[in-house]
Amino acid sequence: MAKIAVYDINRQQVGERELADDVFNTDVKGYLIHDMVRYQLAARRQGTADTKGRSEVRGGGRKPFKQKGTGGARQGCIRAPHYVGGGTVFGPTPRDYSFKLNRKVKKAALRCALSARFKGEKLAVLNAIELEKISTKACAEFLSRFANENVLVVFAGENQKLELSAKNLPHVKVLRADGVNVYDVMKYRTLLLTEDAVAHLEGALV
Repeated sequence: MAKIAVYDINRQQVGERELADDVFNTDVKGYLIHDMVRYQLAARRQGTADTKGRSEVRGGGRKPFKQKGTGGARQGCIRAPHYVGGGTVFGPTPRDYSFKLNRKVKKAALRCALSARFKGEKLAVLNAIELEKISTKACAEFLSRFANENVLVVFAGENQKLELSAKNLPHVKVLRADGVNVYDVMKYRTLLLTEDAVAHLEGALV
């Protein structure tokens, strides 16, 4: 099993921890990560864009002019697509962009994302994250010891002080362990996990 140092919030090493190879040290398969990111982004799309076709545009109930004798091309309706104010051809209509992805693929993709962060030395484990009070400044100082920006912090259970302290920090996101996802793991350059979060992920993904 792979080993990783365990730090406190002052970045003082307080021990070591073994990581499950199946979760944090598996083969990184880029196509699985790609499929999962596409799946998440597609599910977020509202799909509410809508345009009116010629049958939905108001007006145009009569023939604009007689069929013959004008010297121009015959016309049947002023709401045809080539008229100003006419209907749209092949325009967007409300649709669902989401698609199915198997549960095994979702778990495998998350294992690959976590392994990519571990192998890239962009993962750090903390024994706990305990702030004295709700303070954006104190939270920023603690995070600056591990990374300059783009940090994803994951903990298990509840930690209201941390969640509220990090709320206004740019390029920082705080997640509970049961909400970890491939998109956020890959979006943020540095991943900070508490030991409880590591245990939770290993229990869910092994």
